[in-house]
Amino acid sequence: MEVKLWNDKREREMYENFSELYAIIKATEKLEKAYIRDVISSSVYETECQKLIAHFKTLSSTLKDTIPSIERFADTYKMDCPAAINRLVTSGVPATVEHRAAAASSMTSSAAAVAECTQNFITAMDSLKLNMIAVDQVHPLLSDLATSLNKLTFLPPDFLGKVKLKEWIARLSKMGAADELTEQQARQLHFDLESSYNSFMAALPNAGN
Repeated sequence: MEVKLWNDKREREMYENFSELYAIIKATEKLEKAYIRDVISSSVYETECQKLIAHFKTLSSTLKDTIPSIERFADTYKMDCPAAINRLVTSGVPATVEHRAAAASSMTSSAAAVAECTQNFITAMDSLKLNMIAVDQVHPLLSDLATSLNKLTFLPPDFLGKVKLKEWIARLSKMGAADELTEQQARQLHFDLESSYNSFMAALPNAGN
């Protein structure tokens, strides 16, 4: 005796959609695991993943009234597919796209930090040339420069600029706000800043290429 899961055409379509959704989730889980294990190339993974995500979005939109929660659907049918749920529901884009976006964001952030350091170096050196040598004028400029240098992860802790700035900031912290650098101190600070700036430019990734 044949057992029918549906009573009419509408119910039949619903169960067929359930079956398709189940298949998409399972296929995505297998695809994610294959990519993680380097079984398939990034280009093949991305193409197939985009297809699955597109099918999923279309189907889940159709089933939004019947299945308000994909996670609950997965639990109901005992589907252990955390990678698929993350890719289809949480992320919505292939892992390769996520990685490119993260790399681009990191490059943009790094470029902004480099620009900030360059500006702070030039501002500090120009200020000394303009005879702005009071402690309350010099200290903030050196602090800003030190902070911007610390944002750049490619510079080691013993980078010349960091070491010199730390020494100068410590020296200025022991002086009064209205105290001024002597001509010799101002000249030495400018020399240290210039040397540090040159070292900074030389340390930039791909410098000279």
